[in-house]
Amino acid sequence: MSTQRLLGMRKIIVAIDGHSACGKSTTAKEVAKILGYLYVDSGAMYRAVTVYFLEHHIAITNPREVARALSDIKVSCKINPQGMTETYLNGLNAESKIRKMEVAEQVSQISAIKEVRTAMVEEQRRLGKKKGIVMDGRDIGTVVFPEAELKLFLTADLLVRAFRRQKELLERDELVDLDDVIDNLKYRDQHDTTRKVSPLVKAKDAIIIDTTHITIDEQVDEVIRLATGKMVPFT
Repeated sequence: MSTQRLLGMRKIIVAIDGHSACGKSTTAKEVAKILGYLYVDSGAMYRAVTVYFLEHHIAITNPREVARALSDIKVSCKINPQGMTETYLNGLNAESKIRKMEVAEQVSQISAIKEVRTAMVEEQRRLGKKKGIVMDGRDIGTVVFPEAELKLFLTADLLVRAFRRQKELLERDELVDLDDVIDNLKYRDQHDTTRKVSPLVKAKDAIIIDTTHITIDEQVDEVIRLATGKMVPFT
């Protein structure tokens, strides 16, 4: 769909959920760029909170300490000169910190804290008020935007996901053994799908996309096709 035609269409919310390392963020970023939408990586927001908790040695079993920490945390998204969305923690670019393995090992536990999710969901909903947004995470179509026009659920074979995550880490000069990556993904899957607060589940009306045997370009093409099919022109 041409840019001119997109300008004449009502903006929608594209909610993408799924397991770690299925290509959610990469696909969502490119889809947002093509549609001219805001991209928000909700997982990055929880990773930013995790960075703060780790750096400040927050005792996650202490409700008062958690509440005090959340009152001092400001997570925001900014678009860089290349048109990509980056995550900021208290005004500082946190992209390099939030992608580290030590953060990946703790984020599921911290993101399961009710007060943390409440704070982040509130911010995510604020960002989506005007629509024209692509957001990926674990509970976007079920909790954050249950009214989203397009809901997707991405999945892939565990070993394929592990190779992808290891490659991402290597590109950031972080060498991690494949078995450790697999163990981390298994742990996150189990934790994300069984937590009491906003577990990872497929929304009833979400469309499943298995990314095991398709490229990122193919994923993007499919999401764009589905998204434009949900758009209606201004009357």
